[in-house]
Amino acid sequence: MRTQPIDCPADLDVVRESYDRVADNYAHMVVTTGVGDIRRHPWLKASIDAFADTVSGLGPVLDVGCGPGKVTAYLAERGLDVSGVDLSPRMIENARRLHPKCRFSVASATDLDLDEASLGGVLGWWSLFNLPRDVLPQVLALFARALKPGGHFITATHVGDEDAVRTDAYGGVPVRWTTYKWRPEQLVDLIEQAGLRPVAELRLPPEEYSGPGLVVMAKRPG
Repeated sequence: MRTQPIDCPADLDVVRESYDRVADNYAHMVVTTGVGDIRRHPWLKASIDAFADTVSGLGPVLDVGCGPGKVTAYLAERGLDVSGVDLSPRMIENARRLHPKCRFSVASATDLDLDEASLGGVLGWWSLFNLPRDVLPQVLALFARALKPGGHFITATHVGDEDAVRTDAYGGVPVRWTTYKWRPEQLVDLIEQAGLRPVAELRLPPEEYSGPGLVVMAKRPG
């Protein structure tokens, strides 16, 4: 049982509906162009491989904000006991269609019922940047509590000084969400405040499809 509920973002329903609208286009883009496919990005793949090696044998792994399930499926191929959750029902429909052997369910990062010390690993892979600044620390604390001692958390997100409001995405589909950007030192500090110990950090330069990014891996001490 959780000690207290996490605050629900005011725009949760709007964000869910936005991702439902772009889900089919996004899944098609990943399949046909490789955008979002870690196999085509050696440094992101190396980060996920290091995470997989580290949490192997520690217990179940949860991919929070899994989208169409590409990373979930990759980790399953690596032999992990992994499942994926996503806020968008349509994203989960695509994940189940593309990766029928994997386990997926619909859930928000702010409404997960996770037992203490129940997981060997948690991912927030390019999936936590829509969480408001006062909500992300609560979610990180939930992840820290859910990890077993020695379990690991990995996250990737957008870096910057100014937040960005999206009004269209993935083929001009109308959406409404805010991308909350963090400076690397700010995010690392939040992860530490949640009770996790950062163990690795990767900074990524801007690319054709996105601005600068950051990958952080951290562990629950013990």
